[in-house]
Amino acid sequence: MKHKGNATDTIILKSGEGRTYNCGTMTAIFKADENETANKYSISEWWLEPNSDGPGAHQHEDNDEVFYGLQGTVAVLVGDKWINVEKGTFLRIPAKTIHDFANRTNEKAGLLNFYIPGGFERNMPSIVKWFEENN
Repeated sequence: MKHKGNATDTIILKSGEGRTYNCGTMTAIFKADENETANKYSISEWWLEPNSDGPGAHQHEDNDEVFYGLQGTVAVLVGDKWINVEKGTFLRIPAKTIHDFANRTNEKAGLLNFYIPGGFERNMPSIVKWFEENN
């Protein structure tokens, strides 16, 4: 997926800026991916409305994920255990680990996500379509 920037550009995005994808009660905002990072990582924010589910349990065969709590509390499934990720909490999920996330609170919650190596954003059009067809 081609973006305006490349791996040698400095990227400056203010709060709320980036490429936004609406997935039902979940919104993803991509800050950098693929050609902007020489495919080394992808960075995105994931925002969940109150009392809402995330993407569903899944795993990535070749990609680690790092989550950092931005706002509120997000429940994150890691293997068979749910962990509350609050603002300022760091969580690394290695490749091949089943995971999911959800907002089980009455307030909006958000996570910063690093997907390593990059390239996750190329999946977003099909993910958005799935949410449009199934919600």
